[in-house]
Amino acid sequence: MTKRTDLAALKRPPQGAAVAVGTFDGVHLGHRALLGETIAQAHSRGLAPLALTWDRHPASTLRSQQAPPLITSIERKLELLREQGLDQVAVLAFDEDLASWPPERFASDVLAEGLGARLVMVGQNWRFGRRAAGNIDTLARLGAELGFEARAVPLERPEAGLVVSSTRIRAALLDGDVERARLLLGRPFDFDGEVVHGDGRGALLGYPTANLEVDQALVRPRKGIYAGRALIDGDMHPAALSIGINPTFVADAPRPPIRIEAFLLDFSGDLYGRKLRIELLARLRDELSFDSTAALVEQMGRDVEATRSLSRRV
Repeated sequence: MTKRTDLAALKRPPQGAAVAVGTFDGVHLGHRALLGETIAQAHSRGLAPLALTWDRHPASTLRSQQAPPLITSIERKLELLREQGLDQVAVLAFDEDLASWPPERFASDVLAEGLGARLVMVGQNWRFGRRAAGNIDTLARLGAELGFEARAVPLERPEAGLVVSSTRIRAALLDGDVERARLLLGRPFDFDGEVVHGDGRGALLGYPTANLEVDQALVRPRKGIYAGRALIDGDMHPAALSIGINPTFVADAPRPPIRIEAFLLDFSGDLYGRKLRIELLARLRDELSFDSTAALVEQMGRDVEATRSLSRRV
């Protein structure tokens, strides 16, 4: 994949480009519809299919206190775009300078001059330019002047009357509804984390867990116990996960940190310092505070068996 990160590095494809524009957080089913149509149109018109996205969520610049957590990191987003069949992506810094541009400058400098767009594809509710002044009608008008066609693509509806959006996916994850998030994403929600040293309590209980350090900018699913999978060295392992504070052991702590811990089934080896990709398949239960360690271990055994059973069906 060719990744371009600033205007100076943008090179016009000699044959012209079909450009899909968006934040693409999560690369969900709606995004896939937009990207798929862009690629199809590019091939039918003899154009180069490109995606244009940002290095951050626009809200982090426009209204930082209200910026939503991300569904995917920029690295994961680029992986997912590549999987959709795009081998060229322009990633622009959505800073205060870019946010101040009027629609006319964005259409001219980035789309027409920078990318050589002959076709620009956006989601049906896409806005652009200073104070979100531009919409699809603005883009179509400017495209007629600058030599490109503008099209808006309706988002996919996997359920009657439900439009796919990153906002809906975040809401599902914050509610712990990873099955609904999977429906809207078209894949299990996943995240990457590095294994770091923890308290070592899991090993003493017979269930050694990998304590994961995860990008703080990413959305944190609701606290609880989850069934999932862990990818390491190309192999996928069922994994029982805890997202929370371990209430059995921190009852007196004033503000215990939220931790993400994964127990990999049928795995042995040293994971410290290694990267794991975690997929969440189902939320099994709430976090509970147990009266005894024995009761906790018994419940952990049930969680592991539930994870094993579910992993066989997915």
